[in-house]
Amino acid sequence: MKAKERRERIAALDKKLVELLNRRCRLAAEGAGRRRGGGTYDPAAEARILREVERLNPGPLDKRALGAVYREILSAGRALARPPRIAYLGPEATFTHAAAREKFGAGAEYIPAGTIAGVFRDVETGSADYGVAPIENSLEGAVTYTLDMLLDSPLQVCAEISRRVSHCLLANGPLEGLRKVYSHPQVFGQCRGFIQKALAGVELVEVASTARAAELAAAEKNAGALAARLAGAVYGLKVLRKNIEDSAGNITRFLVLSRSAAPPTGRDRTSLLFSLPHRAGSLHDALNAFKIRGINLTKIESRPSKKKAWEYYFFVDLEGHRNSPKVRQALEDLEEKSKFLKILGSYPVDDTTP
Repeated sequence: MKAKERRERIAALDKKLVELLNRRCRLAAEGAGRRRGGGTYDPAAEARILREVERLNPGPLDKRALGAVYREILSAGRALARPPRIAYLGPEATFTHAAAREKFGAGAEYIPAGTIAGVFRDVETGSADYGVAPIENSLEGAVTYTLDMLLDSPLQVCAEISRRVSHCLLANGPLEGLRKVYSHPQVFGQCRGFIQKALAGVELVEVASTARAAELAAAEKNAGALAARLAGAVYGLKVLRKNIEDSAGNITRFLVLSRSAAPPTGRDRTSLLFSLPHRAGSLHDALNAFKIRGINLTKIESRPSKKKAWEYYFFVDLEGHRNSPKVRQALEDLEEKSKFLKILGSYPVDDTTP
């Protein structure tokens, strides 16, 4: 095929794509506008659409690339009805901000909160429709403050985001000219090998967030930052090196918080917390409710109750939706054995982690 003919075919396809995308977004916006409660984001419906798109994909497009395209299409449809307001742990260009943008797309309105408590408060008061907060990292473990907030909050977990944490070296000048590099202390720890090899003799300065690191690097000569690519785009820094973390398996999981629950999709996860009588075998008896029904637990974390010494709450993630008969029976069994039980939410499993 000659180049001119190829360009003409691509132009014809682009014309058809634009027409179809506008038709699809109009229909989606109409449905979102009629949805009960006025919410324009439906985590269960989005999960079903993305899984069906993946099933239909014959290639050569990678499933993650196609999923990213469709997330923006879904975001554009929601924005025609009313852009959802998303609170996230800020400031702008943090990894939580990047995760929220990956989930909700360019059509959403993003509201930075200075603390995790602020994310919860914005959603609880209606200042935001949804909130995004980190819950655990594959290397660092649980984000305990988020766990503690879930204990008392009336919010439901309606979705999750699993995102690979990829660090970049950002600066305005060349690597050889760097005299100072800013970052969060955890990031310095996660990039120790690169630092020893490429930044020997460079002053390392710890700051509160990677976004703050990028902001400071942008304002100083011969300064750089270890941060996300998004931070470089926001603060006008060049990416000198990418994927500089020591472990490629550095995954952070985020929760999406809502004032309403998500319906089943067929591939769901349920999060809950409970406390038990202080006696031998109580945890074994409680977890047996899941074992006898063949329900897989994907996470268990204990936290001090902060109400009485040596008493704990247990945070558990399990496979399945709270409305499925098997899970419902297990939860009823668990409630009989517990002093306290709170179901934090059932939501679609995020299948997009690389």
